[in-house]
Amino acid sequence: MSNIALPKKIEYKAGKDKNEAKIIIEPCFPGYGVTLGNSLRRVLLSSLPGAALVGVKIKDVDHEFSALPHLKEDILEFILNLKKIRLRVFSDEVVKLELKVHGKKNIKAGDITKNSQVEIINPELVLGSITDMAGSLSAELFVDKGMGYEMIEGREEKIREIGYIEMDSIYSPVLLVGIKIENVRVGKITNWDKIILNIKTDGSISPEDAFKQAVNILIDQFNAMIGKKSKEKEIDKKEVKAEEKEKTEEKDKTEKDESAIGDEKIKEEKSAEEPKKKRGRPRKVK
Repeated sequence: MSNIALPKKIEYKAGKDKNEAKIIIEPCFPGYGVTLGNSLRRVLLSSLPGAALVGVKIKDVDHEFSALPHLKEDILEFILNLKKIRLRVFSDEVVKLELKVHGKKNIKAGDITKNSQVEIINPELVLGSITDMAGSLSAELFVDKGMGYEMIEGREEKIREIGYIEMDSIYSPVLLVGIKIENVRVGKITNWDKIILNIKTDGSISPEDAFKQAVNILIDQFNAMIGKKSKEKEIDKKEVKAEEKEKTEEKDKTEKDESAIGDEKIKEEKSAEEPKKKRGRPRKVK
């Protein structure tokens, strides 16, 4: 057994915004504040799953280095604004959204046509401005799930359509993680550590859930080093075994039922033949 004491208290404090929170972990064994805090911070910023735009098709636009009549922003600036849209996606496939705007107005994320598979977290985000009543913008936005930051060059599956403009994607739902290590007293010892994590998310996940996901990711990584499997995988395996067992039992029951039906038919056939055998052959009349 290790003599390194474990943290005993974890406190969650809400921040100024609902997407901000302060998480306090104490007391940590001397020196472990930096060890645990840095690990959590790196995982929070890089390894949590999220959703983002991966590409866009804009009517009458062939590439990002162009402009659209009556649109105040050039296409490159418009695409940079699109990257700021925060989403929650309920599909494992790429989802296509539509944006159609006419007349003089500010284009907002909320103008995107509603889709049951996608929830827009920041509908008030301004994407651009149409400066004339004759102006219009029609676009198709492509959304996918991912993790961390993905560059166009690192994308394996690509959508190859005429006019399709690929985008670098920021999937991470965590926007900011601040870490502070303070000394805390335990008995007569004053050099134990207290970790203070300030977490800010994009609204698609709560800071508390983001923290728990990061902890579980680290647990899985360290368990893999000593040959242990995560609880989730063990549960999945148990569920698969239970399903297989249920299917086997159903199959056996069906076979037994079929066998029983077959036996009944045989008995019926035999019982029908017995009277014939008893009667024997008819006598000849002289």
